Amino acid sequence: MTKKTYINGVGCISTQKTFDTVFLEEAVADHNENVLAIVPPAYKEYISPAASRRMAKGVKNGIVASALAMKDANVENVDAIITGTGLGCIEDSEKFLKSILDNNEEFLTPTSFIQSTHNTVGAQIALLQQCKGYNFTYVNGAVSFESALIDAKMQIEEDEANSILVGGVDENGEYTTSLFKLNGRIKKDNSGPYDVLTSDTSGAVYGEGASFFVLENERKENTYAELLDISIVNTLEENEVEAAAKSFLKSNNLEISDIDVLVLGFDGNVNFENYYKNLAENAFAQIPVLYYKHLSGEYDTASAFAFWMASKILKTQEIPEIVKVNAIEKPSYKTILLYNQLNGKNHSFTLLSK
Repeated sequence: MTKKTYINGVGCISTQKTFDTVFLEEAVADHNENVLAIVPPAYKEYISPAASRRMAKGVKNGIVASALAMKDANVENVDAIITGTGLGCIEDSEKFLKSILDNNEEFLTPTSFIQSTHNTVGAQIALLQQCKGYNFTYVNGAVSFESALIDAKMQIEEDEANSILVGGVDENGEYTTSLFKLNGRIKKDNSGPYDVLTSDTSGAVYGEGASFFVLENERKENTYAELLDISIVNTLEENEVEAAAKSFLKSNNLEISDIDVLVLGFDGNVNFENYYKNLAENAFAQIPVLYYKHLSGEYDTASAFAFWMASKILKTQEIPEIVKVNAIEKPSYKTILLYNQLNGKNHSFTLLSK
């Protein structure tokens, strides 16, 4: 009998105030920015100022988000730490590359190189918690977080671990952001207002964040939801998404009518919006449909923000107005399907239930 996977604690640092709040009551959709920045928590409550000064943004946010998740789950330590990140500590990578150029490749200090690896976040969390267990980082584009989830779920099912900290974290770097603007990944400057749902331009509204979760093999009083299944598909055509969603549900003995909420990754990029529109307007037209990247921004692990949002909805049983795509409501929310893709690649389906 394989064990079930429960979400017992959540922590989210994002471009909204998602700490010290109940849910999204303080969320604001800013249509004037094409790159959203973190709303910073009080780092000094979690990290000593001396250590904090040397840490990259993503590391600090990861530490706070993981501390919030563990406190929420009422656990002191975990058996494993699994992190997903798209760009890792990109700011330190930029610093190092810049110092190579500025110093003609001489007299370089290795600090920012050491801290620029993708593993830094998971490593720092483990150091702070003295966790000597399995520690792994997945760098897998827009399915980095889902890859971490699959690993965690398999370990819990196979009884390799009882309690696992899983997270998705990415940060904005100034130089990388300017490159993304040049190649059209991010919407052009001064072309707002940037409305994610009604956009008719290419490129996305970008963001950053860190969301961590404590996944365990037992259900507790404070359990948010059960993680039923995750599926990753590298490439799909727009007209194949519906069939992929249906077969994913079917493999879990579910039909579309069993889904109470569909969470989609609309990011304002008109070239790839049909992946979401086709689902929202056809097969799932009778289901409450939500979006979130107008709040979190687009980044490789933005789907971890959606995972946080879905967990909260299952626990609080309410849906904030600010994330609704359509006006359909249900008396209660038991099963949530999340679907995300980035620029037509790295499609993921995730299923949560109360």
